[in-house]
Amino acid sequence: MEGFCTGTRAGWEKFEGNPVLGGSYGVCFDISVLETDGGYRMYFSWRTRKSIAVTDSRDGFSWSEPEICLAPRPTPQGWENDLNRPAVVYREGIYHMWYTGQFHSGDRGGTSHIFYAVSEDGIHFQRKQDEPVLWPEEPWEKSSLMCPDVMWDEEEQLYKMWYSGGEKYEPNAIGYAVSKDGIHWKKRAGNPVFQADPENPWEQHKAAGCHVIKLDGEYLMFYIGYQNEDYAQIGLAKSKDGVSGWMRHPENPIIAPDPGAWDGEACYKPYAIYDGNRWMLWYNGRKGHVEQIGVAVHEGWELGFQGD
Repeated sequence: MEGFCTGTRAGWEKFEGNPVLGGSYGVCFDISVLETDGGYRMYFSWRTRKSIAVTDSRDGFSWSEPEICLAPRPTPQGWENDLNRPAVVYREGIYHMWYTGQFHSGDRGGTSHIFYAVSEDGIHFQRKQDEPVLWPEEPWEKSSLMCPDVMWDEEEQLYKMWYSGGEKYEPNAIGYAVSKDGIHWKKRAGNPVFQADPENPWEQHKAAGCHVIKLDGEYLMFYIGYQNEDYAQIGLAKSKDGVSGWMRHPENPIIAPDPGAWDGEACYKPYAIYDGNRWMLWYNGRKGHVEQIGVAVHEGWELGFQGD
């Protein structure tokens, strides 16, 4: 069927031992990964516990027992009844986390806001303030902001965030904001900066949940493309400035569900790191109501864009 691709393309290969995290832990999804001296540290959404958890790995495939690093808290508004979708930056000896706090109301109703916490050890986080640092204001953002992806740009001395906005169940598009301190953010006037392309059947419905990397003077974006509300795949695009002129990869989608497998109904929220020899891309796959985390690899630096 047009737009329904399986497996991988453009040189990516799924790890045969997938999923690498899930199983007895329940629903595990939407991740942020840091390189460490001993390997990798992953922060993920632990839906079973309504919390954000952390786990470590030497190779990116085998992970330690998860530990909750930030739990829900009661508020009059119910803003943080459920925590998920973290982004973590390690800078000057401090772990900085932006995450999604959610309030659920009825069938897929409610709100989502973005909050901020810090930690000295990367395990025990403290909130910097009770209020969100980003909340829905613009018409396209509707009721929810979520899926922050943040980098520290040393050259510009700025935190840069790509976030998703729209409906609470699955957001619609990607916006951009900058901050000097991680708390006070300025949204780009021309948001959203990335959205679904109706000419591409595989992502005709929505585009959201991205991870952006700045390399060699340009920005790579790994993102979720939705053919419909329930069927999602992973694509890749690049831009000179991270906000405009996005060029999509000619072989998108690069990661797609394998029918009947653990990721047989959707592939969500990519996070990629180049380890010096190959790319490693972690993502969460869904089958039924269960989401688990897997990994795909791409040997070598070149990703196959036209003109590379």
